[in-house]
Amino acid sequence: MLKLRRYLGDTVLPFSAHYRALFREQRLRPDALRDFSCLRHIPFSAKEDLLENSRDFVLTPDERVLKRRLSNILAALTRGRGTVKEELEREFRPVMMTSTTGRSADPTSLIFTGHDVKTLALAGARSMRICGARREMRMLNMFPFAPHLAFWQTHYASMEFGVFMVSSGGGKGLGTEGNLRFLRKVEPDVLIGMPTFVYHVLRAAVNAGTRCPKLSKIVLGGEKAPVGMRRRLRALAAELGAGAVDVLLTYGFTEAKMAWAQCPCEQPEESSGYHLSPDLGIVEVIDPATGEQVPEGEPGEVVWTPLEARGTVVLRYRTGDIVSGGVVHGKCPHCGRSMPRLMGDISRTSEIREMRLDKLKGTLVDFNRLEHVLDDCAQVATWQLEIRKAHDDPMEVDELILHVQKADGASDKAVRDFLCERFAAETETHPNRILFHSEEELSRMQGVGAMLKEQRVVDHRPRAGVPAPAPHLTHA
Repeated sequence: MLKLRRYLGDTVLPFSAHYRALFREQRLRPDALRDFSCLRHIPFSAKEDLLENSRDFVLTPDERVLKRRLSNILAALTRGRGTVKEELEREFRPVMMTSTTGRSADPTSLIFTGHDVKTLALAGARSMRICGARREMRMLNMFPFAPHLAFWQTHYASMEFGVFMVSSGGGKGLGTEGNLRFLRKVEPDVLIGMPTFVYHVLRAAVNAGTRCPKLSKIVLGGEKAPVGMRRRLRALAAELGAGAVDVLLTYGFTEAKMAWAQCPCEQPEESSGYHLSPDLGIVEVIDPATGEQVPEGEPGEVVWTPLEARGTVVLRYRTGDIVSGGVVHGKCPHCGRSMPRLMGDISRTSEIREMRLDKLKGTLVDFNRLEHVLDDCAQVATWQLEIRKAHDDPMEVDELILHVQKADGASDKAVRDFLCERFAAETETHPNRILFHSEEELSRMQGVGAMLKEQRVVDHRPRAGVPAPAPHLTHA
């Protein structure tokens, strides 16, 4: 807590218009934050606050304040004013911007300074060590070229760690064929990218007869990757001639300006949890209904407070992400590191949507759970869930349409019956229709290679004044 008090007193409150006003209004003082439980006195921040006035969350240094600081005066006397001025420029001047990619119409932008980029590189290099990377490895970064945290952390991580990496730009960069060329030319030890696109490229590689015998790790970010998806990726890697492959997940969000990784486990379907960096930020897990901190290991919503951020700074940021195993402390049983870890599955509250499945009332449908059901189904290669209005009539009930590419030679009826049974057992709902597609059709519908994030769940219900898209051409 000492670092938080210093960070608030020296860096945030003097230069953040939002938090200076908030702390004054709440009559809060940094020196009153004596232990972890005291964090509850700081009001939460949320995406809506950033959207309302993002500039007030950007640290804007006051030259008069900086000139009066004893540390800066002493530094100027010993190293010269010019050197100190350059250091302060690197610390506070904006040099980069990232943006949320979600499926919202209102993306959130975050400002990075040189100090933030240095922290991003440090966090990325730590993730590489946690994943078991070695400097002699060759890596292929298939995240899209974009103002997207996943791409930039991967890029700066390779620089800081000192490993050879080629960035393909994903599907929007060189397309599927370009990524296949890199697979052949680079012969990577590590693939890094979004689960859906990595899966798409590996399937294309198998169909093209490509070999990738050196592949030993696949590191995923940007989307959820349930056990079933990870199992399929390992199976595809085996078809490419690879031996045992670690499929590792990362978790991050734009507002944290960093992501965290899992370490490898002996059993491929175990999870070591996301290894956090407590010197760079504080992760709380709260009850989403009450806002109170939950005990260690209990599920709840992830809340983030940085300790090193410059540029855009958000304190006690509510992510809307629910972690099933909470946060735990102590030594990791897999790698032996002693650091806090986020455990279990992470789902987004935004993926719990209200659907009017009958004329009488709305029903909350957890699409996080539906994603796990579909990804864990061995008979499904890939899929898309579509929400529409019956007959495209805004006054009608909602429909759930499941688009599927089959993974094996099972009959359409057998797959349809199995999926309806699984939906009913796991979620107490069922799709109105199940439509089957070729790999090319479903990749096009998902936007593989054309969109920053592939569309696994799409809501085509008309909004006020906006007509619903035309139905997909499908065959039953």
